[in-house]
Amino acid sequence: MPEQSNDYRVVVFGAGGVGKSSLVIRFITGSFRDSYIPTIEDTYRQVISSNKTICTLQITDTTGSHQFPAMQRLSITKGHAFILVYSVCSKQSLEELRPIWNLIKELKPNISDIPVMLVANKCDESAELREVSTAEGSTEASLMGVSFMETSAKTNHNVTELFQELLNMEKNRSVSLQLDGKKNKKSKPKKNKDVSNGTITQEGGEGSSGNAKEKCHVM
Repeated sequence: MPEQSNDYRVVVFGAGGVGKSSLVIRFITGSFRDSYIPTIEDTYRQVISSNKTICTLQITDTTGSHQFPAMQRLSITKGHAFILVYSVCSKQSLEELRPIWNLIKELKPNISDIPVMLVANKCDESAELREVSTAEGSTEASLMGVSFMETSAKTNHNVTELFQELLNMEKNRSVSLQLDGKKNKKSKPKKNKDVSNGTITQEGGEGSSGNAKEKCHVM
């Protein structure tokens, strides 16, 4: 089990090029990065309020490479919720999630109590480019026993909804995002940079969760 603190860890897995980083950056900053920059591991932290206390939504954007198994295992061990991303334009990217899913189940015996979302990204692409239909993605999620959602980081389709729904599935505490129409800004890779809507940092750090049940929303 993750150690106790006010952090709530969401870990994002997926093959290279499926849009993991684009989804996270779109959620955090509201912007879209069209170019592909391979990720080793980036962590984004967003300070959210928990009544009169502070809790932190920490999103770990993992590498799409299989060259760092120790990092994968550590991210899974410390994670509280998981997003498994594939591209609707690549059936192989869906198949590559299966070993990751098996590893998550191996390291998380209580997986039925953990929020997991299978995400079909790039749903804005034309039907001619699709290799995985909505029905196929939904069926795969059912076989895995997890939730399913189609998204587009490019058009911002279901991006905020993805993270909100994931938090709604949390059973140990009540966490949520309050949609107030404000946009958060992404910080440079420095710790504890204050912005108008809270504190966002990017680092290779780690966080964890407490057992207290709390209601969280974006400041």
